[in-house]
Amino acid sequence: MPEELTVEQAVARLSTADTLGIPLGPGQPPAFLRALGEREDWTDLRVYGALLGVGTELFTRPGVHYLSGFFGPFERILRDAGANVEFAPADFRRFAPLLERQAPRVMTTVATPPDADGWCSLSLHAGATVGELRRAGADPQRLLVVEVSDAYPRTFGLGDYRHALHVDEIDVLVRSTDAPLALPGAQPTDVDRAIARHAVEYVPSGATLQTGIGSIPSQIAALLAEGDGGDYGLHSEMFTDGCMQLHRAGKVTNAAKGLFDGVSVTTFAMGSAELYAWLDGTEDVSFLPVEIVNAPEVIGANNDMVTINGALAVDIYGQVVADTIDGGQFSGIGGAEDFVAGAGLELSDRSLICLPSTFEKDGERRSRIVPWFGPGAVITTPRHQVDVIVTEYGAAELEGKSIRERGEALAAIAHPEFRDELLAAAKRVG
Repeated sequence: MPEELTVEQAVARLSTADTLGIPLGPGQPPAFLRALGEREDWTDLRVYGALLGVGTELFTRPGVHYLSGFFGPFERILRDAGANVEFAPADFRRFAPLLERQAPRVMTTVATPPDADGWCSLSLHAGATVGELRRAGADPQRLLVVEVSDAYPRTFGLGDYRHALHVDEIDVLVRSTDAPLALPGAQPTDVDRAIARHAVEYVPSGATLQTGIGSIPSQIAALLAEGDGGDYGLHSEMFTDGCMQLHRAGKVTNAAKGLFDGVSVTTFAMGSAELYAWLDGTEDVSFLPVEIVNAPEVIGANNDMVTINGALAVDIYGQVVADTIDGGQFSGIGGAEDFVAGAGLELSDRSLICLPSTFEKDGERRSRIVPWFGPGAVITTPRHQVDVIVTEYGAAELEGKSIRERGEALAAIAHPEFRDELLAAAKRVG
């Protein structure tokens, strides 16, 4: 049985020089991380995680170094304020072996309180840390700290993938009343609605869907929920309010996926408080480790897989930049490349990358579709994996096309102001 400690007592179990592993976003224990931030005696605390979802002073303290596999708003704010925050380039699937190699002495997560049989559901996050949580709990030289709160939904795994830790695996148990971070709903713009209208043309009834977060995926889900199609399956790295909306509209049956039939599959969930309440106790959604959910061969085994992801920019070669701006880290690779690659393994599958055609900088309109990227650009998805690019002006199908043909197709969906430049570039390259 674990020791049940106050959060202050649990924090005292870490040395001033130590190593700590935390899950991505919604798996992070909020009260424990805040209490760690109240300590000021750190000399060399090294923290490994991704997509920080808890407001804490920890990463502003001298002697604390944070290595993140995915930047969110908190990471960007900390970095810009001069905190010791660095980015480790890795897609989500690689977080698991990287964490195993780092083997932090202390591992931590948030979970639900134990049920009658002693199982604590891992709630909103399976991700890449389940294996390392268990290894830490089994190693007498390491420490597994689990924060439990009734405010987190009880969710489930599937088959051999039990989405829970047993109390006997836990070294230190901390109780809190904290709720998961709720994200405000993104309001779609006219551009978002236009992009969504083009995107849904690629989604046949019976398709298996993967979508991300943001106003464009939310609008796509809304159109599918209102439309005549249905019998969809869901196999998505992230479960969002849009996924819930499709379920509530009766559009999701998971009957014809061909893999994990009967349930929606995800590795973490993030969204509104309404989403978290809906997930509590439902067995319609299964949380599996990221090495299963994001494996391209698993993704490709789904019937009529349609993946929908975003980007920041694309060039006429079809190269996609999705996680950096002018070479500076903005977000991360996540699972986008896996879902693009997985959907390319079957002729019936489609991969959509959606983005507005322009953005504004210093009061000037600029194109997100460019002739070619300049020095220092960091490519997220290589050209040979890209299928369809969607903007508010339409869809450009790139697979099987020459560079000239790609440039012409992309020029046709660019803002009219930039089309001549793109066509000239396509002719020059071709």
